[in-house]
Order: sequence, then C-alpha cells, then structure tokens
Amino acid sequence: MYDYLIVGAGYAGSVLAERLSAGAGMSVLIVDKRPHIAGNAYDSHNDAGLLIHDYGPHIFHTNSKEVFDYLSAFTSWRSYEHRVLARVDGQLVPIPINLDTVNRLYNMNLKPSEVEGFFASMAEPKEHIRTSEDVVVSKVGRELYEKFFRGYTRKQWDLDPSELDASVTARVPVRSNRDDRYFTDTYQAMPLHGYTRMFQRMLSHPKIHIMLKTDYRDILGAIPFRKMIYTGPIDAFFDYRFGKLPYRSLEFKHETHDGHNFQQVGTINFPNEQAYTRITEFKHLTGQKHEKTSIVYEFPRSEGDPYYPVPRKENTDLYHQYQKLAASVPEVLFTGRLATYKYYNMDQVVAQSLAAYKKLIKEERLESAIA
Repeated sequence: MYDYLIVGAGYAGSVLAERLSAGAGMSVLIVDKRPHIAGNAYDSHNDAGLLIHDYGPHIFHTNSKEVFDYLSAFTSWRSYEHRVLARVDGQLVPIPINLDTVNRLYNMNLKPSEVEGFFASMAEPKEHIRTSEDVVVSKVGRELYEKFFRGYTRKQWDLDPSELDASVTARVPVRSNRDDRYFTDTYQAMPLHGYTRMFQRMLSHPKIHIMLKTDYRDILGAIPFRKMIYTGPIDAFFDYRFGKLPYRSLEFKHETHDGHNFQQVGTINFPNEQAYTRITEFKHLTGQKHEKTSIVYEFPRSEGDPYYPVPRKENTDLYHQYQKLAASVPEVLFTGRLATYKYYNMDQVVAQSLAAYKKLIKEERLESAIA
C-alpha cells in the first residue's frame, strides 16, 4: 500500500512527492495522463537538437530564498534576466512600459524625473479600480492602454479588459526609469540543463513510483493507498457537478530556423494586428550554442489543455462551490493551479507545496499520536 497517491507530475505534485518520500520516508505513487513528467514546464530537444519548452516559455524568477534553495538541490542554474519587446506603431519598444518606451513612441527625450508627469498628464483618474481597463487607464491613460494592453488582452482572454478582474493587468508594472527587465525578483535564473532534468532528479527517490499515460480513475480500487493529493482540475474531480470552470488554452506553433538568432530578445509581444500574442526564441533563455534556432508562436484558444483560469467574479463564485465540496473530502488534498483555480507563477506553486508538506506532516504526527 502506498502512503500517498499523487495525481499530476507538475510542480505541485512533484514537490510534494519529493518531500513526502525524501523528507518523511513515505511511499508515493505519482500518476499523470501525459507521457512525461514536469507538467507544462516540460522541455525537450527537438529534431535539430535544440532545447525547447514544449508548452511555451517558462521563465523562473522568485523573491523566496526558501524556494530557490529548495530547487537548487536538483539543478545548477544559468543566470538569466528576461527582456520583452512589443511591436507597436511599427517599432519594437520595451514592455513593461518604461522611459525608453515613451521616448521612442513619442519621439521625446524625457528624463526619469519627467516621465511620471507625462504619465499623470495622460492618465484618467478612477475613483474605484474594478477592472483591468481601470488599472491601466488610471496609470498611463487611454492611448497607451489601446497601444499595449487592449488588443493583447482581448486576444489572450477573448474578453475586453473592461470585463476582466483588475488582477490581470495589475501584474504588469509601469516604470519611470530605463529598467527593461520583465521581472525584478531577487533570483532570476534558468535550470542549467532544463526543467525536465530538474524534475527527473526531484522524482528519483526510491520510494517514488511514477505511472505516465495513466488516468488516476483507472487505478482506483486496483492499487491501494492511504491518502490522495490531487492537482488536476477541481471541477473534473467532481464530474463537473456545478458546470465547467472556464479556462483559456494555448496553441503552440514551433519552428526551427537557420542562423544563430531570430530576434533580439527572448520574447516579442504582438498586441495588435497578428493572431498570435508573442514569439519566443529559446536560445536566449537556455544559452544553448547551436547553428540553428527554435521559436514558438502562441495562439490563445478557448478549447484545449487548461492553462489560465479566467479571472471574473462569476467564475470565482463557481469555484467556491467546488471548494466547499472539496472540504467534504478530507482525505484528499486539493493543491496547485488547476485544483485551486488560481494562476500561480512556478515559484508560488513550489512555495504552496512546501507549505502543504509541513501541514501534512503535522497532521500525520497528530494521527499517529492519537492512534
């Protein structure tokens, strides 16, 4: 009998599997429908030998020393600070919007001390910030909102920013200096040999058994276990009792090209005319030296693998119905992006799983003391 059945071999499931086995000596069976571990962070070498991220770019960044130190047990790192350009008005300019973005777009020569005044002159003050549109327009005005945010958001979510929770665009800062890094976290790095290699090391403990291309429902009753950790979609676990939770999906178009570089930075955003939202070139991320290069186009879709919970009040209310139902199944821990219907960065999922492990161990000790 296994101590734990873990459904899903992405970050949430893999971190908990590693901790429960290596940290607590428990036996773990981890199952995943896909033919590989690492979830959406999975990377592989394509036919040309280029390391690519099969499910789109994954850029690791965190302010948590605990998370960085934990993952460092399974990988060495390559220092990498992500930079993104956006094609707007026929030119490539930095995003998040900064001093250089404004000066290039408007052919000005503002100083850092002057750009805040420029933003203030463009902004439309809002008494209440309720939507993603409110967030941007109140900071930088409607013109920059139209150039950078509205089209991109409508492609990404198939909704106007005025229909989305403020949290969507609140994630993107606006800067008055020349800092063109997409993230400003303390730790910014990429696994030196890729994410999949890191996950392989994480799951290499002898007390962890892995079953891929397996639906956990197919083994219920056949393989005994004491408790379950579920990281899949929470609505699917309950057979969509209250209806499906809405997600946005992505379609990826991978291409290999001759030449050392296709574009000047890791990612270029296309907010307006094109059907795709961005192009990422992986060699910027991985540092790989190769005579060819690989890129990926991202096309948002309404159908497909669930990637992004759609942040609207009615969806949150529907999730809360499933959350109440989950509370009635105490022998199952629901954790991770899909099981909690919340968009987390990779480091946030790791932190959540480390905290969940500590709580589980306390519960295990309490149960042992009572027994």
